Amino acid sequence: MDSKSKSHETAINISETESNKGKSTAAAPAATIVATTKAIPHNQKGGWRRGVAIFDFILRLCGLVAALAAATTMGTTDETLPLFTQFFQFEASYDDLPAFSYFVVANAIASGYLVLSLPFSIVCIVRPHLVGARLVLLILDTVMVAFTTAGAAAAAAIVYLAHNGNSTTQWQAICQQFGDFCQQVSGAVVASFIAAVIFIFLVIFSALSLRRH
Repeated sequence: MDSKSKSHETAINISETESNKGKSTAAAPAATIVATTKAIPHNQKGGWRRGVAIFDFILRLCGLVAALAAATTMGTTDETLPLFTQFFQFEASYDDLPAFSYFVVANAIASGYLVLSLPFSIVCIVRPHLVGARLVLLILDTVMVAFTTAGAAAAAAIVYLAHNGNSTTQWQAICQQFGDFCQQVSGAVVASFIAAVIFIFLVIFSALSLRRH
């Protein structure tokens, strides 16, 4: 049996026995059966999973920035029209609408979760074959997708009404008067949708990594 370690191939030569050779001297030379096997390097799969884990960590940092920006921008949104006296003023604040309040809570929870998930992501980088940590991240990322998407969609509906109004219900557009307020809440909604998309990519990468196991 000859072994070739450099090419990761193993050649097995099986020849006829001496007794079979003696039976017929005029026969052709002994036939040789060569079986070749290729070994798949174990480090190749581990390197692929480690690369996915590193990209997962980077995406979590980006998602943290987006969710935190969405929560802080919406939570600090407040505008008062300077057209009236201090006893009679028009004010627009995020906490006037339940959808905006839910938006702030949802993105704040998503930000906190992303911070807590970073150690698990680091563990997946160090030990790319670990299934438990990756499975936990997959489940919680899926929950965060629904959470952030619901908050962003609810806030987006209010922002649309603020910009365009609704003639059927006689709701007037307020963005002409509260321009800064509408600009801030619109930016917060965009940041929240970015965070939701990042969560979707995190779910996809986690699912692919688990499938490779």
